[in-house]
Formats: sequence, structure tokens, C-alpha cells
Amino acid sequence: MRLQDKVAIVTGAGAGIGKAVALRYAREGARVVVAEIDEASGEKTTAEIADGGGQAIFVRTDLGRLADIDALIKAAVARFARIDVLMNNAGVTKKLDFFEVTEADWDRIHTVNAKGAFFCMQAVAREMASRRAGKIVNVASIAGKGFRGTSNVAYAGSKGAVIAMTRVAASQLARYDINVNAICPGVVRTSMYERIIEGVAEREKISIAEAGAKMDAAIPLRRSNTPDDIAHMAVFLASDEARNITGQSFNVDGGIMWD
Repeated sequence: MRLQDKVAIVTGAGAGIGKAVALRYAREGARVVVAEIDEASGEKTTAEIADGGGQAIFVRTDLGRLADIDALIKAAVARFARIDVLMNNAGVTKKLDFFEVTEADWDRIHTVNAKGAFFCMQAVAREMASRRAGKIVNVASIAGKGFRGTSNVAYAGSKGAVIAMTRVAASQLARYDINVNAICPGVVRTSMYERIIEGVAEREKISIAEAGAKMDAAIPLRRSNTPDDIAHMAVFLASDEARNITGQSFNVDGGIMWD
């Protein structure tokens, strides 16, 4: 119970990494604010936490809208009186060649992944600073470190921004005893992963199983992540065990990247 009685916001908690983290935080004793743009999946995660004996509320949140971010923070404080942890996970992407990226693609990806991530950090940090305590965990990506297999260049740029913002935020928020770190997942078996695998299979005229095996074969440990692999790191960085770690970007990728 490493997060006993902590209050944690998890964005993008309806599926994939966000859902895995929300459920794990609850099992570790946290009271969870499930922030998700899709109401059905957000409500489902919230119900699963309650069914497991945990406490959670759902707040529909579009990270591209500052008004939604402000409403999220107000709802969290109104229900639980404070915020101890932000798991800044929500993000979007799609598979695009360099010449296929449009202005609309760029704006959508950066609005959620970079702008949304920053203003969510800022809003949460204002509340944390008043109590001089808090943990912020951003989800970046090895794409932000130049991974050649990234889904597209706009996504890589947005996640590079998350890594840079993590470092600057850690420096500027340290005086309030707020830790800010990032997780950089590699290949994670989520719905996004499934779409990429389907694209590989179609493009190369191979089966889905063969496409998945081909992707795993390119990873030094020969296995892609499950969402729980990311949740393990998310719990550690949100816990008191990580009290003297800040400004870092941790790869969880089976050995693909080394920096």
C-alpha cells in the first residue's frame, strides 16, 4: 500500500496505460480521480476501482481544453480536499509518414500531448505548491528521444516537449517540494499498438501474429510492454520511495534506447 490515502489524478484513464495505472494506484491505497474524454471507458474504470474496494470519481476531461483542466482540478479538490499525485498520461497519435503529416494532425497531437500536458501540470502544481508537496509523473515516449520507429514526426516532437518540460518543471517546482519525472514507454500492447500491428501486417502482407513477433524481435529483451509494466514505474515514482528523484526521464522499453 505504497500510496495509502494519497489522492491521484490519472488522465486518459479509460484504457491502456492510464487504466492500468488507475487500477494499480487504487490497489496501492490511493483515492483516484479518473480523467477521461470518453465517458463510457472512464465510468468503467471508475466502477472497476469501486468493485475492488477502492475510492474513485470520474471527471470527463478533454485535455485540449483549459476549462476542462480547471474543472478537473476543482472536482478533485472538492471531493478529496487535495491532490498528491498527477499521472499525466493522456495522449494521441496515429501512423503517418513524414510527408503525410498535415497541419490538422500537428495541431491535434500537440494540443493534447504538449499543451494539455503542460497546463495540467501547471494547474495541479498550483494546488500542490500551497501544501509544499506533490508528485507529477508525465508519460512521454522513447519517440521523444528519437526512436526511429515512432508513429510520426509530430508525435515525436510532442513527446520531446514533454521530456523538456519535465526537466524545466522539476527545476522550477523543486522549491515547493514537488517532484516531476517522466516515463518513456517503448512498444506497449494497447489499442494503439494493435492498430500499428494491423498496419504492419497489411503493408507487409503477413499475419497479425507475424507482425507482432517481428516487432518483438527488434526489442533486445524480445518482448513488448504490457500496460502493467508502465504502471509499476508509475507507482514507484508516485511513492515516497522516489522522494529524491526529480527531473528524470525513465525508459521502459526492453532495452531499445539507452539514454
